[in-house]
Amino acid sequence: MAVESRVTQEEIKKEPEKPVDREKTCPLLLRVFTTTNGRHHRMDEFGRGNVPSSELQIYTWLDATLKELTSLVKEVYPEARKKGTHFGFAIVYPDPKVKDIGNTVSGRKGPDDAMTLQSQRFRIGDYLDIAITPPNRAPPLPGRMRPY
Repeated sequence: MAVESRVTQEEIKKEPEKPVDREKTCPLLLRVFTTTNGRHHRMDEFGRGNVPSSELQIYTWLDATLKELTSLVKEVYPEARKKGTHFGFAIVYPDPKVKDIGNTVSGRKGPDDAMTLQSQRFRIGDYLDIAITPPNRAPPLPGRMRPY
């Protein structure tokens, strides 16, 4: 008789987040690469010590939320301030490998707003790639299909 585990991988991976004391902890340099075409950078753009030219450097902490990072990016890109602008976040590892970590929408609350870098296993030295999609080209929100 086979026994199947009901514990998901997400439950195994969850570690309690350690709160960051921003008064006593130095911020880290977060290298952020953005696109405004709604797609993430190609992985070959990160290969062999190269990086895309659209770099933002943000000093922040590991407990920074995606919503907090969204507001910092909007300060630099005024066109991204429009309500309904979609931000897709991905971590780019040194390998280079990529991991989509969440989405935010300007002017709307979403399930990923409170997600932190630390909760997604971001490590100092990783990059953040943000695909910015204007509101008129934003992908439909999941779960918002036809109201039958």
